[in-house]
Amino acid sequence: MAKYKNHILVCGGTGCRASQSEAIAANLQKAVDANNLGNDVQIVKTGCFGFCEKGPVVKMVPDNTFYVQVTPDDAEELVLEHLVKGRKVERLLYVDPETKAPVSDSKHMDFYKKQLRIALRNCGFIDPENIGEYIARDGYSALGTVLEKMSPEEAIKVVKDSGLRGRGGGGFPTGLKWELTYKSESDQKYVVCNADEGDPGAFMDRSILEGDPHSVLEAMAICGYCIGADAGLIYIRAEYPLAIKRLKIAIDQAREYGLLGKDILGSGFDFDVSIRYGAGAFVCGEETALIHSMEGMRGEPTVKPPFPAQSGYKGKPTNVNNVETFANIPVIFLKGAEWFKNIGTERSAGTKVFALAGKVNNVGLIEVPMGTTLREVIFDIGGGIKSGKKFKAVQTGGPSGGCLTEKHLDLPIDYDSLVASGSMMGSGGMIVMDEDDCMVSVAKFYLDFTVEESCGKCAPCRIGNKRLYELLDKITQGKAEEGDLTLLRNLANVIKDTALCGLGQTSPNPVLSTMDNFPEEYEAHVKDGKCPAGQCPALVQYVIDPNLCIGCILCSRVCPVDAISGERKMPHFIDNSVCIKCGACVEKCKFGAINVQ
Repeated sequence: MAKYKNHILVCGGTGCRASQSEAIAANLQKAVDANNLGNDVQIVKTGCFGFCEKGPVVKMVPDNTFYVQVTPDDAEELVLEHLVKGRKVERLLYVDPETKAPVSDSKHMDFYKKQLRIALRNCGFIDPENIGEYIARDGYSALGTVLEKMSPEEAIKVVKDSGLRGRGGGGFPTGLKWELTYKSESDQKYVVCNADEGDPGAFMDRSILEGDPHSVLEAMAICGYCIGADAGLIYIRAEYPLAIKRLKIAIDQAREYGLLGKDILGSGFDFDVSIRYGAGAFVCGEETALIHSMEGMRGEPTVKPPFPAQSGYKGKPTNVNNVETFANIPVIFLKGAEWFKNIGTERSAGTKVFALAGKVNNVGLIEVPMGTTLREVIFDIGGGIKSGKKFKAVQTGGPSGGCLTEKHLDLPIDYDSLVASGSMMGSGGMIVMDEDDCMVSVAKFYLDFTVEESCGKCAPCRIGNKRLYELLDKITQGKAEEGDLTLLRNLANVIKDTALCGLGQTSPNPVLSTMDNFPEEYEAHVKDGKCPAGQCPALVQYVIDPNLCIGCILCSRVCPVDAISGERKMPHFIDNSVCIKCGACVEKCKFGAINVQ
């Protein structure tokens, strides 16, 4: 096997591939060959590095130089300067926003300083399509240890003692779920991996599968041994083509190496994995709906009990965990339950992966110890709010979560603290909002999503959420009365108490949390007929300041409804009875002459 002096790691995640990372890798290979470095330098296409805001990312190993926003045209210069001449290409280095100095090593970047990568440990480090690289980082060692040295009861105890809770949103203790399935007697049991990631803005599970699929396969095999299952199924949405491709490659490689299939590692234990595809229904993230979808039926939840651990796929005991939960399992067995439990908080052990998005400077995929505060995530790792705007809110938990405000910034991120504050952990979406966001519109956006994704099985979700959305729409249109706010809150609480599944029960959270934390915005919409953030078209007016307008006519040219009039070099005027509030004029005006009132 060839030994290389240098490796060039190129981000091969979906985000960077969309920005031509495949072409970057190809051009790097051409430059390596042209400089006769083929025996010394290897190009490796990895998974996501996490720093999506600065992608595509290229990393030089062993000196750990981290290049950002690389283009295919930069490849030749990188090879010639960095590898041939031994000089860093400074223009492609990350620049610290505070010191304005270039930073070459990712360890010294604020984005990475407070992170601890466990579930993401291999993403950005290995070639996910090469099982040898996973094995070189202790891959499948945990499976070997469990099969050789542990009984199922002993292995389950390790997971229970670690304090690992389900990372899919509910936070149910993973070891307890395994134990319940183990104790269910049956001639057939199943391990299911939930990779149906449906939250808007979330891409945690997708990135793990794209960057480290073998960690999930290894964990599923360990789970299969623990609960007495010989079959595993991965339920993944068909919109994840790269993750699916790499999963298929990983499954084939694991079978070839005798790590899946019959008599794994000569232990007498049989276990194999197959893939099932989802059509992108958000409700199929709920485990009973997911199981029905895999069985070829409508993706609708059912009342529990019985729980899947008792009667799941094809009526047999089934253990369901999501991708991130499984990704933690091999490390727990390698480093010990006590090691894992000492990370995080007493009731929320380990780390959590978040997709940090929205109005934050450093959008990306992060992993932090439980108990890290929202302030640390948003302002230290996230680099603060874009364009120097003021922080307003952060939505955690996706459509099922709630909006937290400035008073919550020092809140430790763990399951119980978030629920107590009117939000939830969810699968890991974290969307940051600034002063320009209207919280009523934000609640309306999430309700629109929930209404669209409801399976329709129960009336509180099917009808109640539609009525909730209509009330929010009425408020943003300036047509609501004061009594509508009381009705909105009462209806939200009824849905929360009566809906069939977790999707319906948590769907009012965005409404209730924004009403609790931003009551003045709701009142301004209803009582004053104004949107303080200027985002609700029916409640704003566009006005041209005659003292700033020079009559350049750029605004009138882009107005799609000819609402702007005026002579060249003379102040213009907007007819708000015609204006559709599209904002095209505001974007085009170079003099800040158009105000939203």
